[in-house]
Order: sequence, then C-alpha cells, then structure tokens
Amino acid sequence: MELIIDFWETTGFSQIFKLVELELFGFNLMLPGNLIMIGIACIFLYLAIKKGYEPYLLIPIAFGMLLVNLPLAGLMDGPLGDQNGGLLYYLYQGVDLGIYPPLIFLCVGASTDFGPLIANPRSMLLGAAAQFGIFFTFLGAIFLNQTGIVSFTGAEAASIGIIGGADGPTALYITSKLAPDLLGPIAIAAYSYMALVPIIQPPIMKALTTEEERKVKMQQLRPVSKTEKILFPIIVTIFTILVLPSAASLIGMLMLGNLFKESGVVPKLTETSTNSLMYIVTIFLGITVGAKASAVAFLNTKTLMIIILGLIAFSFGTATGVIFGKIMYKTSGGKINPLIGAAGVSAVPMAARVVQKEGQKYNPANFLLMHAMGPNVAGVIGSAVAAGLLLMFFG
Repeated sequence: MELIIDFWETTGFSQIFKLVELELFGFNLMLPGNLIMIGIACIFLYLAIKKGYEPYLLIPIAFGMLLVNLPLAGLMDGPLGDQNGGLLYYLYQGVDLGIYPPLIFLCVGASTDFGPLIANPRSMLLGAAAQFGIFFTFLGAIFLNQTGIVSFTGAEAASIGIIGGADGPTALYITSKLAPDLLGPIAIAAYSYMALVPIIQPPIMKALTTEEERKVKMQQLRPVSKTEKILFPIIVTIFTILVLPSAASLIGMLMLGNLFKESGVVPKLTETSTNSLMYIVTIFLGITVGAKASAVAFLNTKTLMIIILGLIAFSFGTATGVIFGKIMYKTSGGKINPLIGAAGVSAVPMAARVVQKEGQKYNPANFLLMHAMGPNVAGVIGSAVAAGLLLMFFG
C-alpha cells in the first residue's frame, strides 16, 4: 500500500483536482484551476482544428497551455541548484529576451508586398488611424486603475493597449519588455482577436458605412517600379529608427525581410524566411506563450479585464480606420471605398481579405484586395511605431 500511495502521489492525477485560491473581482475562490485551464486549452484546440481559427498559431498556444497546466510536469520550472529547468523554460527565453517577435517580423517582411502602399501613400493615413485603438485602450486601462476597479500600472496599460493593433508579435514584444507577468493573457487576447477578424470586423464595417459607400469601385493602382520597392525598406528603416530608436528591432527586421524579397538577389533567404524560419519560430513562440497561461496567472480579475479591453481596443481600431476611410471618401469625391480603412489594423492579410469579401457582397465587380493591402501593411508599420513610442515612455 505504501508503494501504491507513493506512486499515486508522483502522478499528476493526485494534483489535478487540487483547489487553488483565485481572486476574481474581489472574491477569493477555491477552484480546481489546473482542470479549468485544461478545459480552456481543449476549447482552443477545438476552435483551431474544427473551426480553422488561425490553427498555425492557436494549436501551439493551446497545447502549451495544456502542457503547463498538467500537474508535476514542470516544463516551465526554472533551474534549481544542479537541476536543469524544464524544456519550455529554456524555449521561453526567446520571448523573454525579445528574440522571437523580431524574427517573426523578419518573416512577415519577406512575405509582404509594400507595392500597394507605395502606389497609394495616402493609405498610410488609414493605417495610422487604426492605431488609435491602442491609445484609446491604454487610456481606458489607466482610467480603470484610477477608479480602483482593477490595478494596472502605466507599463501594463501600454501592454494591454497594443492589442488594439491586432499584431500578435508586437504585443508579445512590448509585453515581454514592460509587463512579463501579463504575457499569457495578453498573448491569448491578441491572437484570439486576430483569429476572430472575420467575425468582429464585418458588423463594425456595416454599421459605420452606407450601402452606397460599400459599393464604390476603386480605380486600379499605378504600377510600382522595382527601384521604388528596393528603396522603400531602406528609407523607412533610416527615417523611422532615427526618429524613434526604440522601434529599431521590429522595424529593422520587418524591412530587412522585405529587402530580401524585393532585391531579388537572395531567393534562398527569402524562401527560408517565408517558409522554414516562419514556421519554426511560430512553433517556439506559440507553445511558450501558451505555457505562460497557468491557472494562477490566467484566472484572475486582471485577465478578464484584459480580454474585455482587448476586444474594445481591436473594435475601436477597426472603427477609427473605417471612419477615416469615410473622411477620405468625402474628400476624394467618392473615389475611395471607406471599407478599406478596416484593413488598417495589422492582421495581414486577414483584414484585407475581409474587406475584399465585404466589398464583393455589395458590388460583385468590386476588387478591393490590393487597395486594402496598402492600409494593411501600413498598419504593421504603425503598430511597430506605436510600440516604439510606448517603450520610449515606459521602457
């Protein structure tokens, strides 16, 4: 019996129903935290596999969440004395040291065509307008702190606000620098809303535009020369980093990847960046981010408020992009379809595809994809610049 009892105590089954004290809206509750988080991880896996919601991101994140909440596995335990730490602890150093997010930006740059933005520089304004969601939510988090509803520091508020850019790597990068304790819930919120772009954006787009505006057919963009495409990443890198050095890691890697693509002389580097490296880093990033979502870190008032604020941030960013699109529709004499403003968030190319789909609902001859890609890639640059500003103030 002693052997059986000893064996039982070394298994995770002996701990999986263990009650953990969790604080929710001022109440201290005793709940089986690990079991709840395992259930949440399984729901995310279902959404990724069955519903197809960003499976490349959601499967690693959900499985990392599952692994860290299986009792006694110790995969996120740090080294203790002569004993090594867990596997995920060491993989997580790429997030903690700010390595994985810039590498993701390198891969994004290598797969992104900035031609639509170069052909229509005004679309940069739509990408900038969509970043208002970041600062609106930042102020909202500060307000909640001032009212005593939930305690957020300035750095934590900045990390929450960046969710409004719908840019997962940027959210991870700034949170790892400013509020590492909130990395789990912020990552889950950021990537969840990225996955739900086709669900969240269309009602906002429809509510803020008229049917006449949604039917607007835009003229074909002018051809962009190879020279312009090569000069663009170099000029943006020099100008942006001189103005905002704190954005160097993200902007620098994004533009380096794009230079690989547009130079045309390093096809192997471009291929590696857009395929092998992208998937390798995504695995490491996803599984270690999910592993930060332990029961104690995730099941609390702050996490619930982060999820709510993240939805507000993303919705407000979409709304401000569309509203600015309406302004451009008026000033252009009805030549710009305001729907493309919704693509100003950084979810590339998902937001642009949603714009294309919504535009064709009202005008089957409409082809807005390339027009929407302008503000979409501008949003990537805009979110990196916004992150640099927040790091400059709170880093």
